[in-house]
Amino acid sequence: MNQLGDGRPPDRPRFTEKQGQYLAFIRIYGLLNDRAPAERDMQRFFGVTAPSVHQMVLALERAGLIRRQPSLAHSIELLVKPDILPRLQPIEPVIAVISGAPTANDRTGNDYQRVGCRSQC
Repeated sequence: MNQLGDGRPPDRPRFTEKQGQYLAFIRIYGLLNDRAPAERDMQRFFGVTAPSVHQMVLALERAGLIRRQPSLAHSIELLVKPDILPRLQPIEPVIAVISGAPTANDRTGNDYQRVGCRSQC
């Protein structure tokens, strides 16, 4: 884990903004569901690909911010104090062109459908 020479954890978190959002999600998900999220849960929330989530999980593990058991879903454990985590920010819904979908039209006549939205959009 990230520690100073005297064994105390650093005052400032040692993670990027994006990593902080993943850590905050892991914490909140665990509080709400009484278990850690699977990588698929993070993929749905952040609207990213499975390889992107897996690479982030590996990066968080290498940085000493989480611990997990490979090949075991819901095994992620936070190794940082909750009080240094950022507030989980809402994710903007992603708009994708879906051919033939019964959705709202833009001025060009393309059909759009909201995807990646976590609740009611």
